[in-house]
Amino acid sequence: MAFSDYKNIAQVQQEFQITYREEHFIPEREKQPSQTFLEEFEFNQENLDVYSSEASRTEMVIGPILRDVYKHYYHEYVFWVQKSIRYDQQLTGTPDYMIAKRSPLGKTVVEFPIILVTEAKKNDFEQGWGQCLAELVAVQKLNKNPEATVYGVVTDGKLWEVGKLCGQQFVKNKEGYTVDHLNRLFGVLDIVVDAATHGHDLHL
Repeated sequence: MAFSDYKNIAQVQQEFQITYREEHFIPEREKQPSQTFLEEFEFNQENLDVYSSEASRTEMVIGPILRDVYKHYYHEYVFWVQKSIRYDQQLTGTPDYMIAKRSPLGKTVVEFPIILVTEAKKNDFEQGWGQCLAELVAVQKLNKNPEATVYGVVTDGKLWEVGKLCGQQFVKNKEGYTVDHLNRLFGVLDIVVDAATHGHDLHL
């Protein structure tokens, strides 16, 4: 069953016996994007219809934001775009974006994914989270460490939502973040990546 076949969180919960709750678990912090990113982002926003299609959101909004955040962690981690993973027939597919530990074999090998980002196709966050949670279950099993927290993000480019899976419990952050407040969004994403890379379970 492909990750995209999961239509909502409840479907994944029932299949893998995962509990669900919502809380504020991300501390507030602002971070300035790089000047290069800001110039390109502002140019695209002013001159292009960047939200007109999934392809344009991916290429001109979501990908550039994630790449700019990732640049601070590239020594030890790899940023993947559309890289297939497979645990078994139930858990297989291609996450939109993924950050994983850098393998000693090189950048072509996926090792220990820690963050998964799913695009909310047609702005459908319900299905986006179903797909993302299934992906988190898969990487949790692939990593062979169910007690290590793995993080997921679902976004349509404008709105960014964050969740985490630890053991059999999935927690979704109550608040979402938008590109209207880039410093706040970058601060949140940096906190999540930093926590994931250090193996921390974020909580207030």
